[in-house]
Amino acid sequence: MKKISLFIAMSLDGYIADSSGSVNWLTGQGNDDDNIDAYSEFVKDIDTVVMGWNTYHQIVTELSPDEWVYQDFTTYVVTHNSKESSDKIHFVNESPVDLIKRLREENGKGIWICGGANLIQQLVKEDIIDCYYITVIPTILGSGIRLFEKADHEIKLRLLKTQSYNGMTDLIYTKR
Repeated sequence: MKKISLFIAMSLDGYIADSSGSVNWLTGQGNDDDNIDAYSEFVKDIDTVVMGWNTYHQIVTELSPDEWVYQDFTTYVVTHNSKESSDKIHFVNESPVDLIKRLREENGKGIWICGGANLIQQLVKEDIIDCYYITVIPTILGSGIRLFEKADHEIKLRLLKTQSYNGMTDLIYTKR
């Protein structure tokens, strides 16, 4: 079975976007001398990306409008919007939980849960995520879109690794 991993950044106070939905605060403190590339290491074991419509839309209209940044992966966008799929990007109108359960049975590498909050929260509620890669950004937003909302049960995790660079801290947890 494929491993399901959440790889995402959040503010120190737990937000993945500010109150206007922007992520332009996703930077360190300005000193990138350490030059750690956690992303490249993470994606070595990934062949599938899953995201919600808002995350997809933000990527193609704001963050990278000229090129699809996940070209090396098969991407699934969970949406109620009708949009034609391509070889690399599949628009699906199904429950994120059902989609992940189906994809995890396929052969290949792991599945990256890219965003957004609604999709992530549904998967957390069903305890489907195997590994949490969370980068804490050195900023306090005060409000916005929370990574984790109230849950109806506890999920116990085991810390595998931490690393800090440019004021940011990567926290890597697995279920225990």
